[in-house]
Amino acid sequence: MQSIGQCATFACLLEVTAPKVGNVHRGADFDDLTFLDFVSSAMAIGPAMETASSIGVGAAALAATQASLQATNSNAHLGAILLLAPLATVPLSVPLINGIGDVLRSLNRDDSEGVYQAIRLANPGGLGEVDEMDVRQQAPVDLLAAMHAAESRDLVARQYVSEFETVLAQAAVWIVQNMDQGCTLTEAIVRTQIQLLATHPDSLIARKCGREVAELTSSKARQVLESGAVHDPAYRDALADLDFWMRSDGNRRNPGTTADLITAALFVLLRERQLKPPFH
Repeated sequence: MQSIGQCATFACLLEVTAPKVGNVHRGADFDDLTFLDFVSSAMAIGPAMETASSIGVGAAALAATQASLQATNSNAHLGAILLLAPLATVPLSVPLINGIGDVLRSLNRDDSEGVYQAIRLANPGGLGEVDEMDVRQQAPVDLLAAMHAAESRDLVARQYVSEFETVLAQAAVWIVQNMDQGCTLTEAIVRTQIQLLATHPDSLIARKCGREVAELTSSKARQVLESGAVHDPAYRDALADLDFWMRSDGNRRNPGTTADLITAALFVLLRERQLKPPFH
């Protein structure tokens, strides 16, 4: 069985390898962010996730962010790190769906400070400023309260207050369902990305381009789903058209938060042995 650290690294690698629309993958780099950045970051964060159950969510998130920045000088996996750290903290003997709530309810001030410091170190683009619990301010005592304050504008924060509902009940389930319907793992990952985009406007697109563009992206994703099944030519054409549109604004329409949710879902499936090698 793969270790927790290996599951975290491999989840990151599976996510970035799949040719998802608008994202970096092995056939598409950005000017300032490349496939090798994601691969290097994936390798770097594994050891921190391996120790999450003993050092806690905040310390694991901070250590993983520091390792990622040292390896790549980019914040390639900040959102994924914030999702993986609580999941990796659940004891291996406990199913994630049963244990994640206990981890989230046990978050303390140290966790809050670690998460806030990780976000400040990564310095993600488009954060803006808020009046309450801004990451540039002192970390609050209650990390969940900060996540509650951000949940309406950030899908990662929403996972903390919903016990990872989007990850566990949607993304992970959809990947398996798509594979059961004849998709390869890669096709299932891409299809799940479109399903997530159709359901949840991407937080990173909303921060960089505004809520209207994020909602327009969701509308376009729904049109892709309506075009047909995975192997229908119309679906493939619609997928390519959406990818072209998302990349036509200097990659500002990059659905990075959706990619983070997929990474977390893949970790769940690897950790729970629902995805087993060999992988094709």
